Amino acid sequence: KALENERDKLAAKFNSFRTEDLSRLEKLLPENADNIRLILEIEQIAFPYGMTLKDVKYNTTDTAAAAGNSVVQRTGVRQSSKNYGVMELQFATSGTYNNFINFTKDLEKNLRIVDVAAVSFSSDKGPSLGKIAPQSAYDYSFKIKTYWLKN
Repeated sequence: KALENERDKLAAKFNSFRTEDLSRLEKLLPENADNIRLILEIEQIAFPYGMTLKDVKYNTTDTAAAAGNSVVQRTGVRQSSKNYGVMELQFATSGTYNNFINFTKDLEKNLRIVDVAAVSFSSDKGPSLGKIAPQSAYDYSFKIKTYWLKN
């Protein structure tokens, strides 16, 4: 009886959340890696700046096991002590420096938790004495990490 009462309280609390808030929570920390959705979200962020994603690579890892923070059970199987997983995503894009700054700011403001682990950039030198044209496009390579809840 006590368990049913507790279940009913939790169900009532869950039902009191707005649908919009629940969908925002799902976007903030999804229940699976969902790499395709993340790539599409980043493409939508880059689109207004004329930046397209190229050379997209992703890797879903269990950071606790990779860092050695795991628990060995009696069976000898290593079980992660973390309730979340990490997905690394690498991609390249190109654009002006101002567009890069605006893209990075928008990526930072995105609801999905994203840590930028590395950014590198390069440029093609202009034809005149190795000088770079003021509005030339640069090539950027990003490595980001995002997180997801384990079931």
